[in-house]
Amino acid sequence: MGALMVRGVRLFRKLWRELAKFGAVGAVAFVIDSTIFLWLITGPMDESHVKAKAIAVAVATLFAWLGNRYWTFRRHRTRTRIRELAMFVLMNVIGLLIMSGCVAVSFYLLGLRTELASFISGSIIGMGLAMCFRFVAYKLWVFTGSDEGDTARAAAHAPPYTDQLPQVSDSPS
Repeated sequence: MGALMVRGVRLFRKLWRELAKFGAVGAVAFVIDSTIFLWLITGPMDESHVKAKAIAVAVATLFAWLGNRYWTFRRHRTRTRIRELAMFVLMNVIGLLIMSGCVAVSFYLLGLRTELASFISGSIIGMGLAMCFRFVAYKLWVFTGSDEGDTARAAAHAPPYTDQLPQVSDSPS
């Protein structure tokens, strides 16, 4: 068990910045998704909770692509934006199916037809499951560039990225 713990700590140390940025982008996307979803199911789409969830996810996904491409995974962007966007959309369609599936199970199978039940099943449970899936999918299949080559050319227009804080000297000048 000790070796597994050490490997887990090493992995966390390697990924913590990306996880934090992914979480921040996801938190804003969550607010966008939740706001739109609640507005739709308490207003214009009060009888169509699953479709409302799909619309809310689509809007939040656009924001998430921009945030993840230009901030979270900016060092791993590929030069082929179309492929990257296509894979991002595909992974988010799967995430949408996960979230909408949670709403469908709650609404149709369990008979929980309140706005609160749909919100919890889609925006809490479904989004949590989809978030775990998407982080792994983005790392493995979407943002697959490296710090050299394609990514360097793709990131040429991005502001410089520093891994470390500036060093402060203790000695007087």
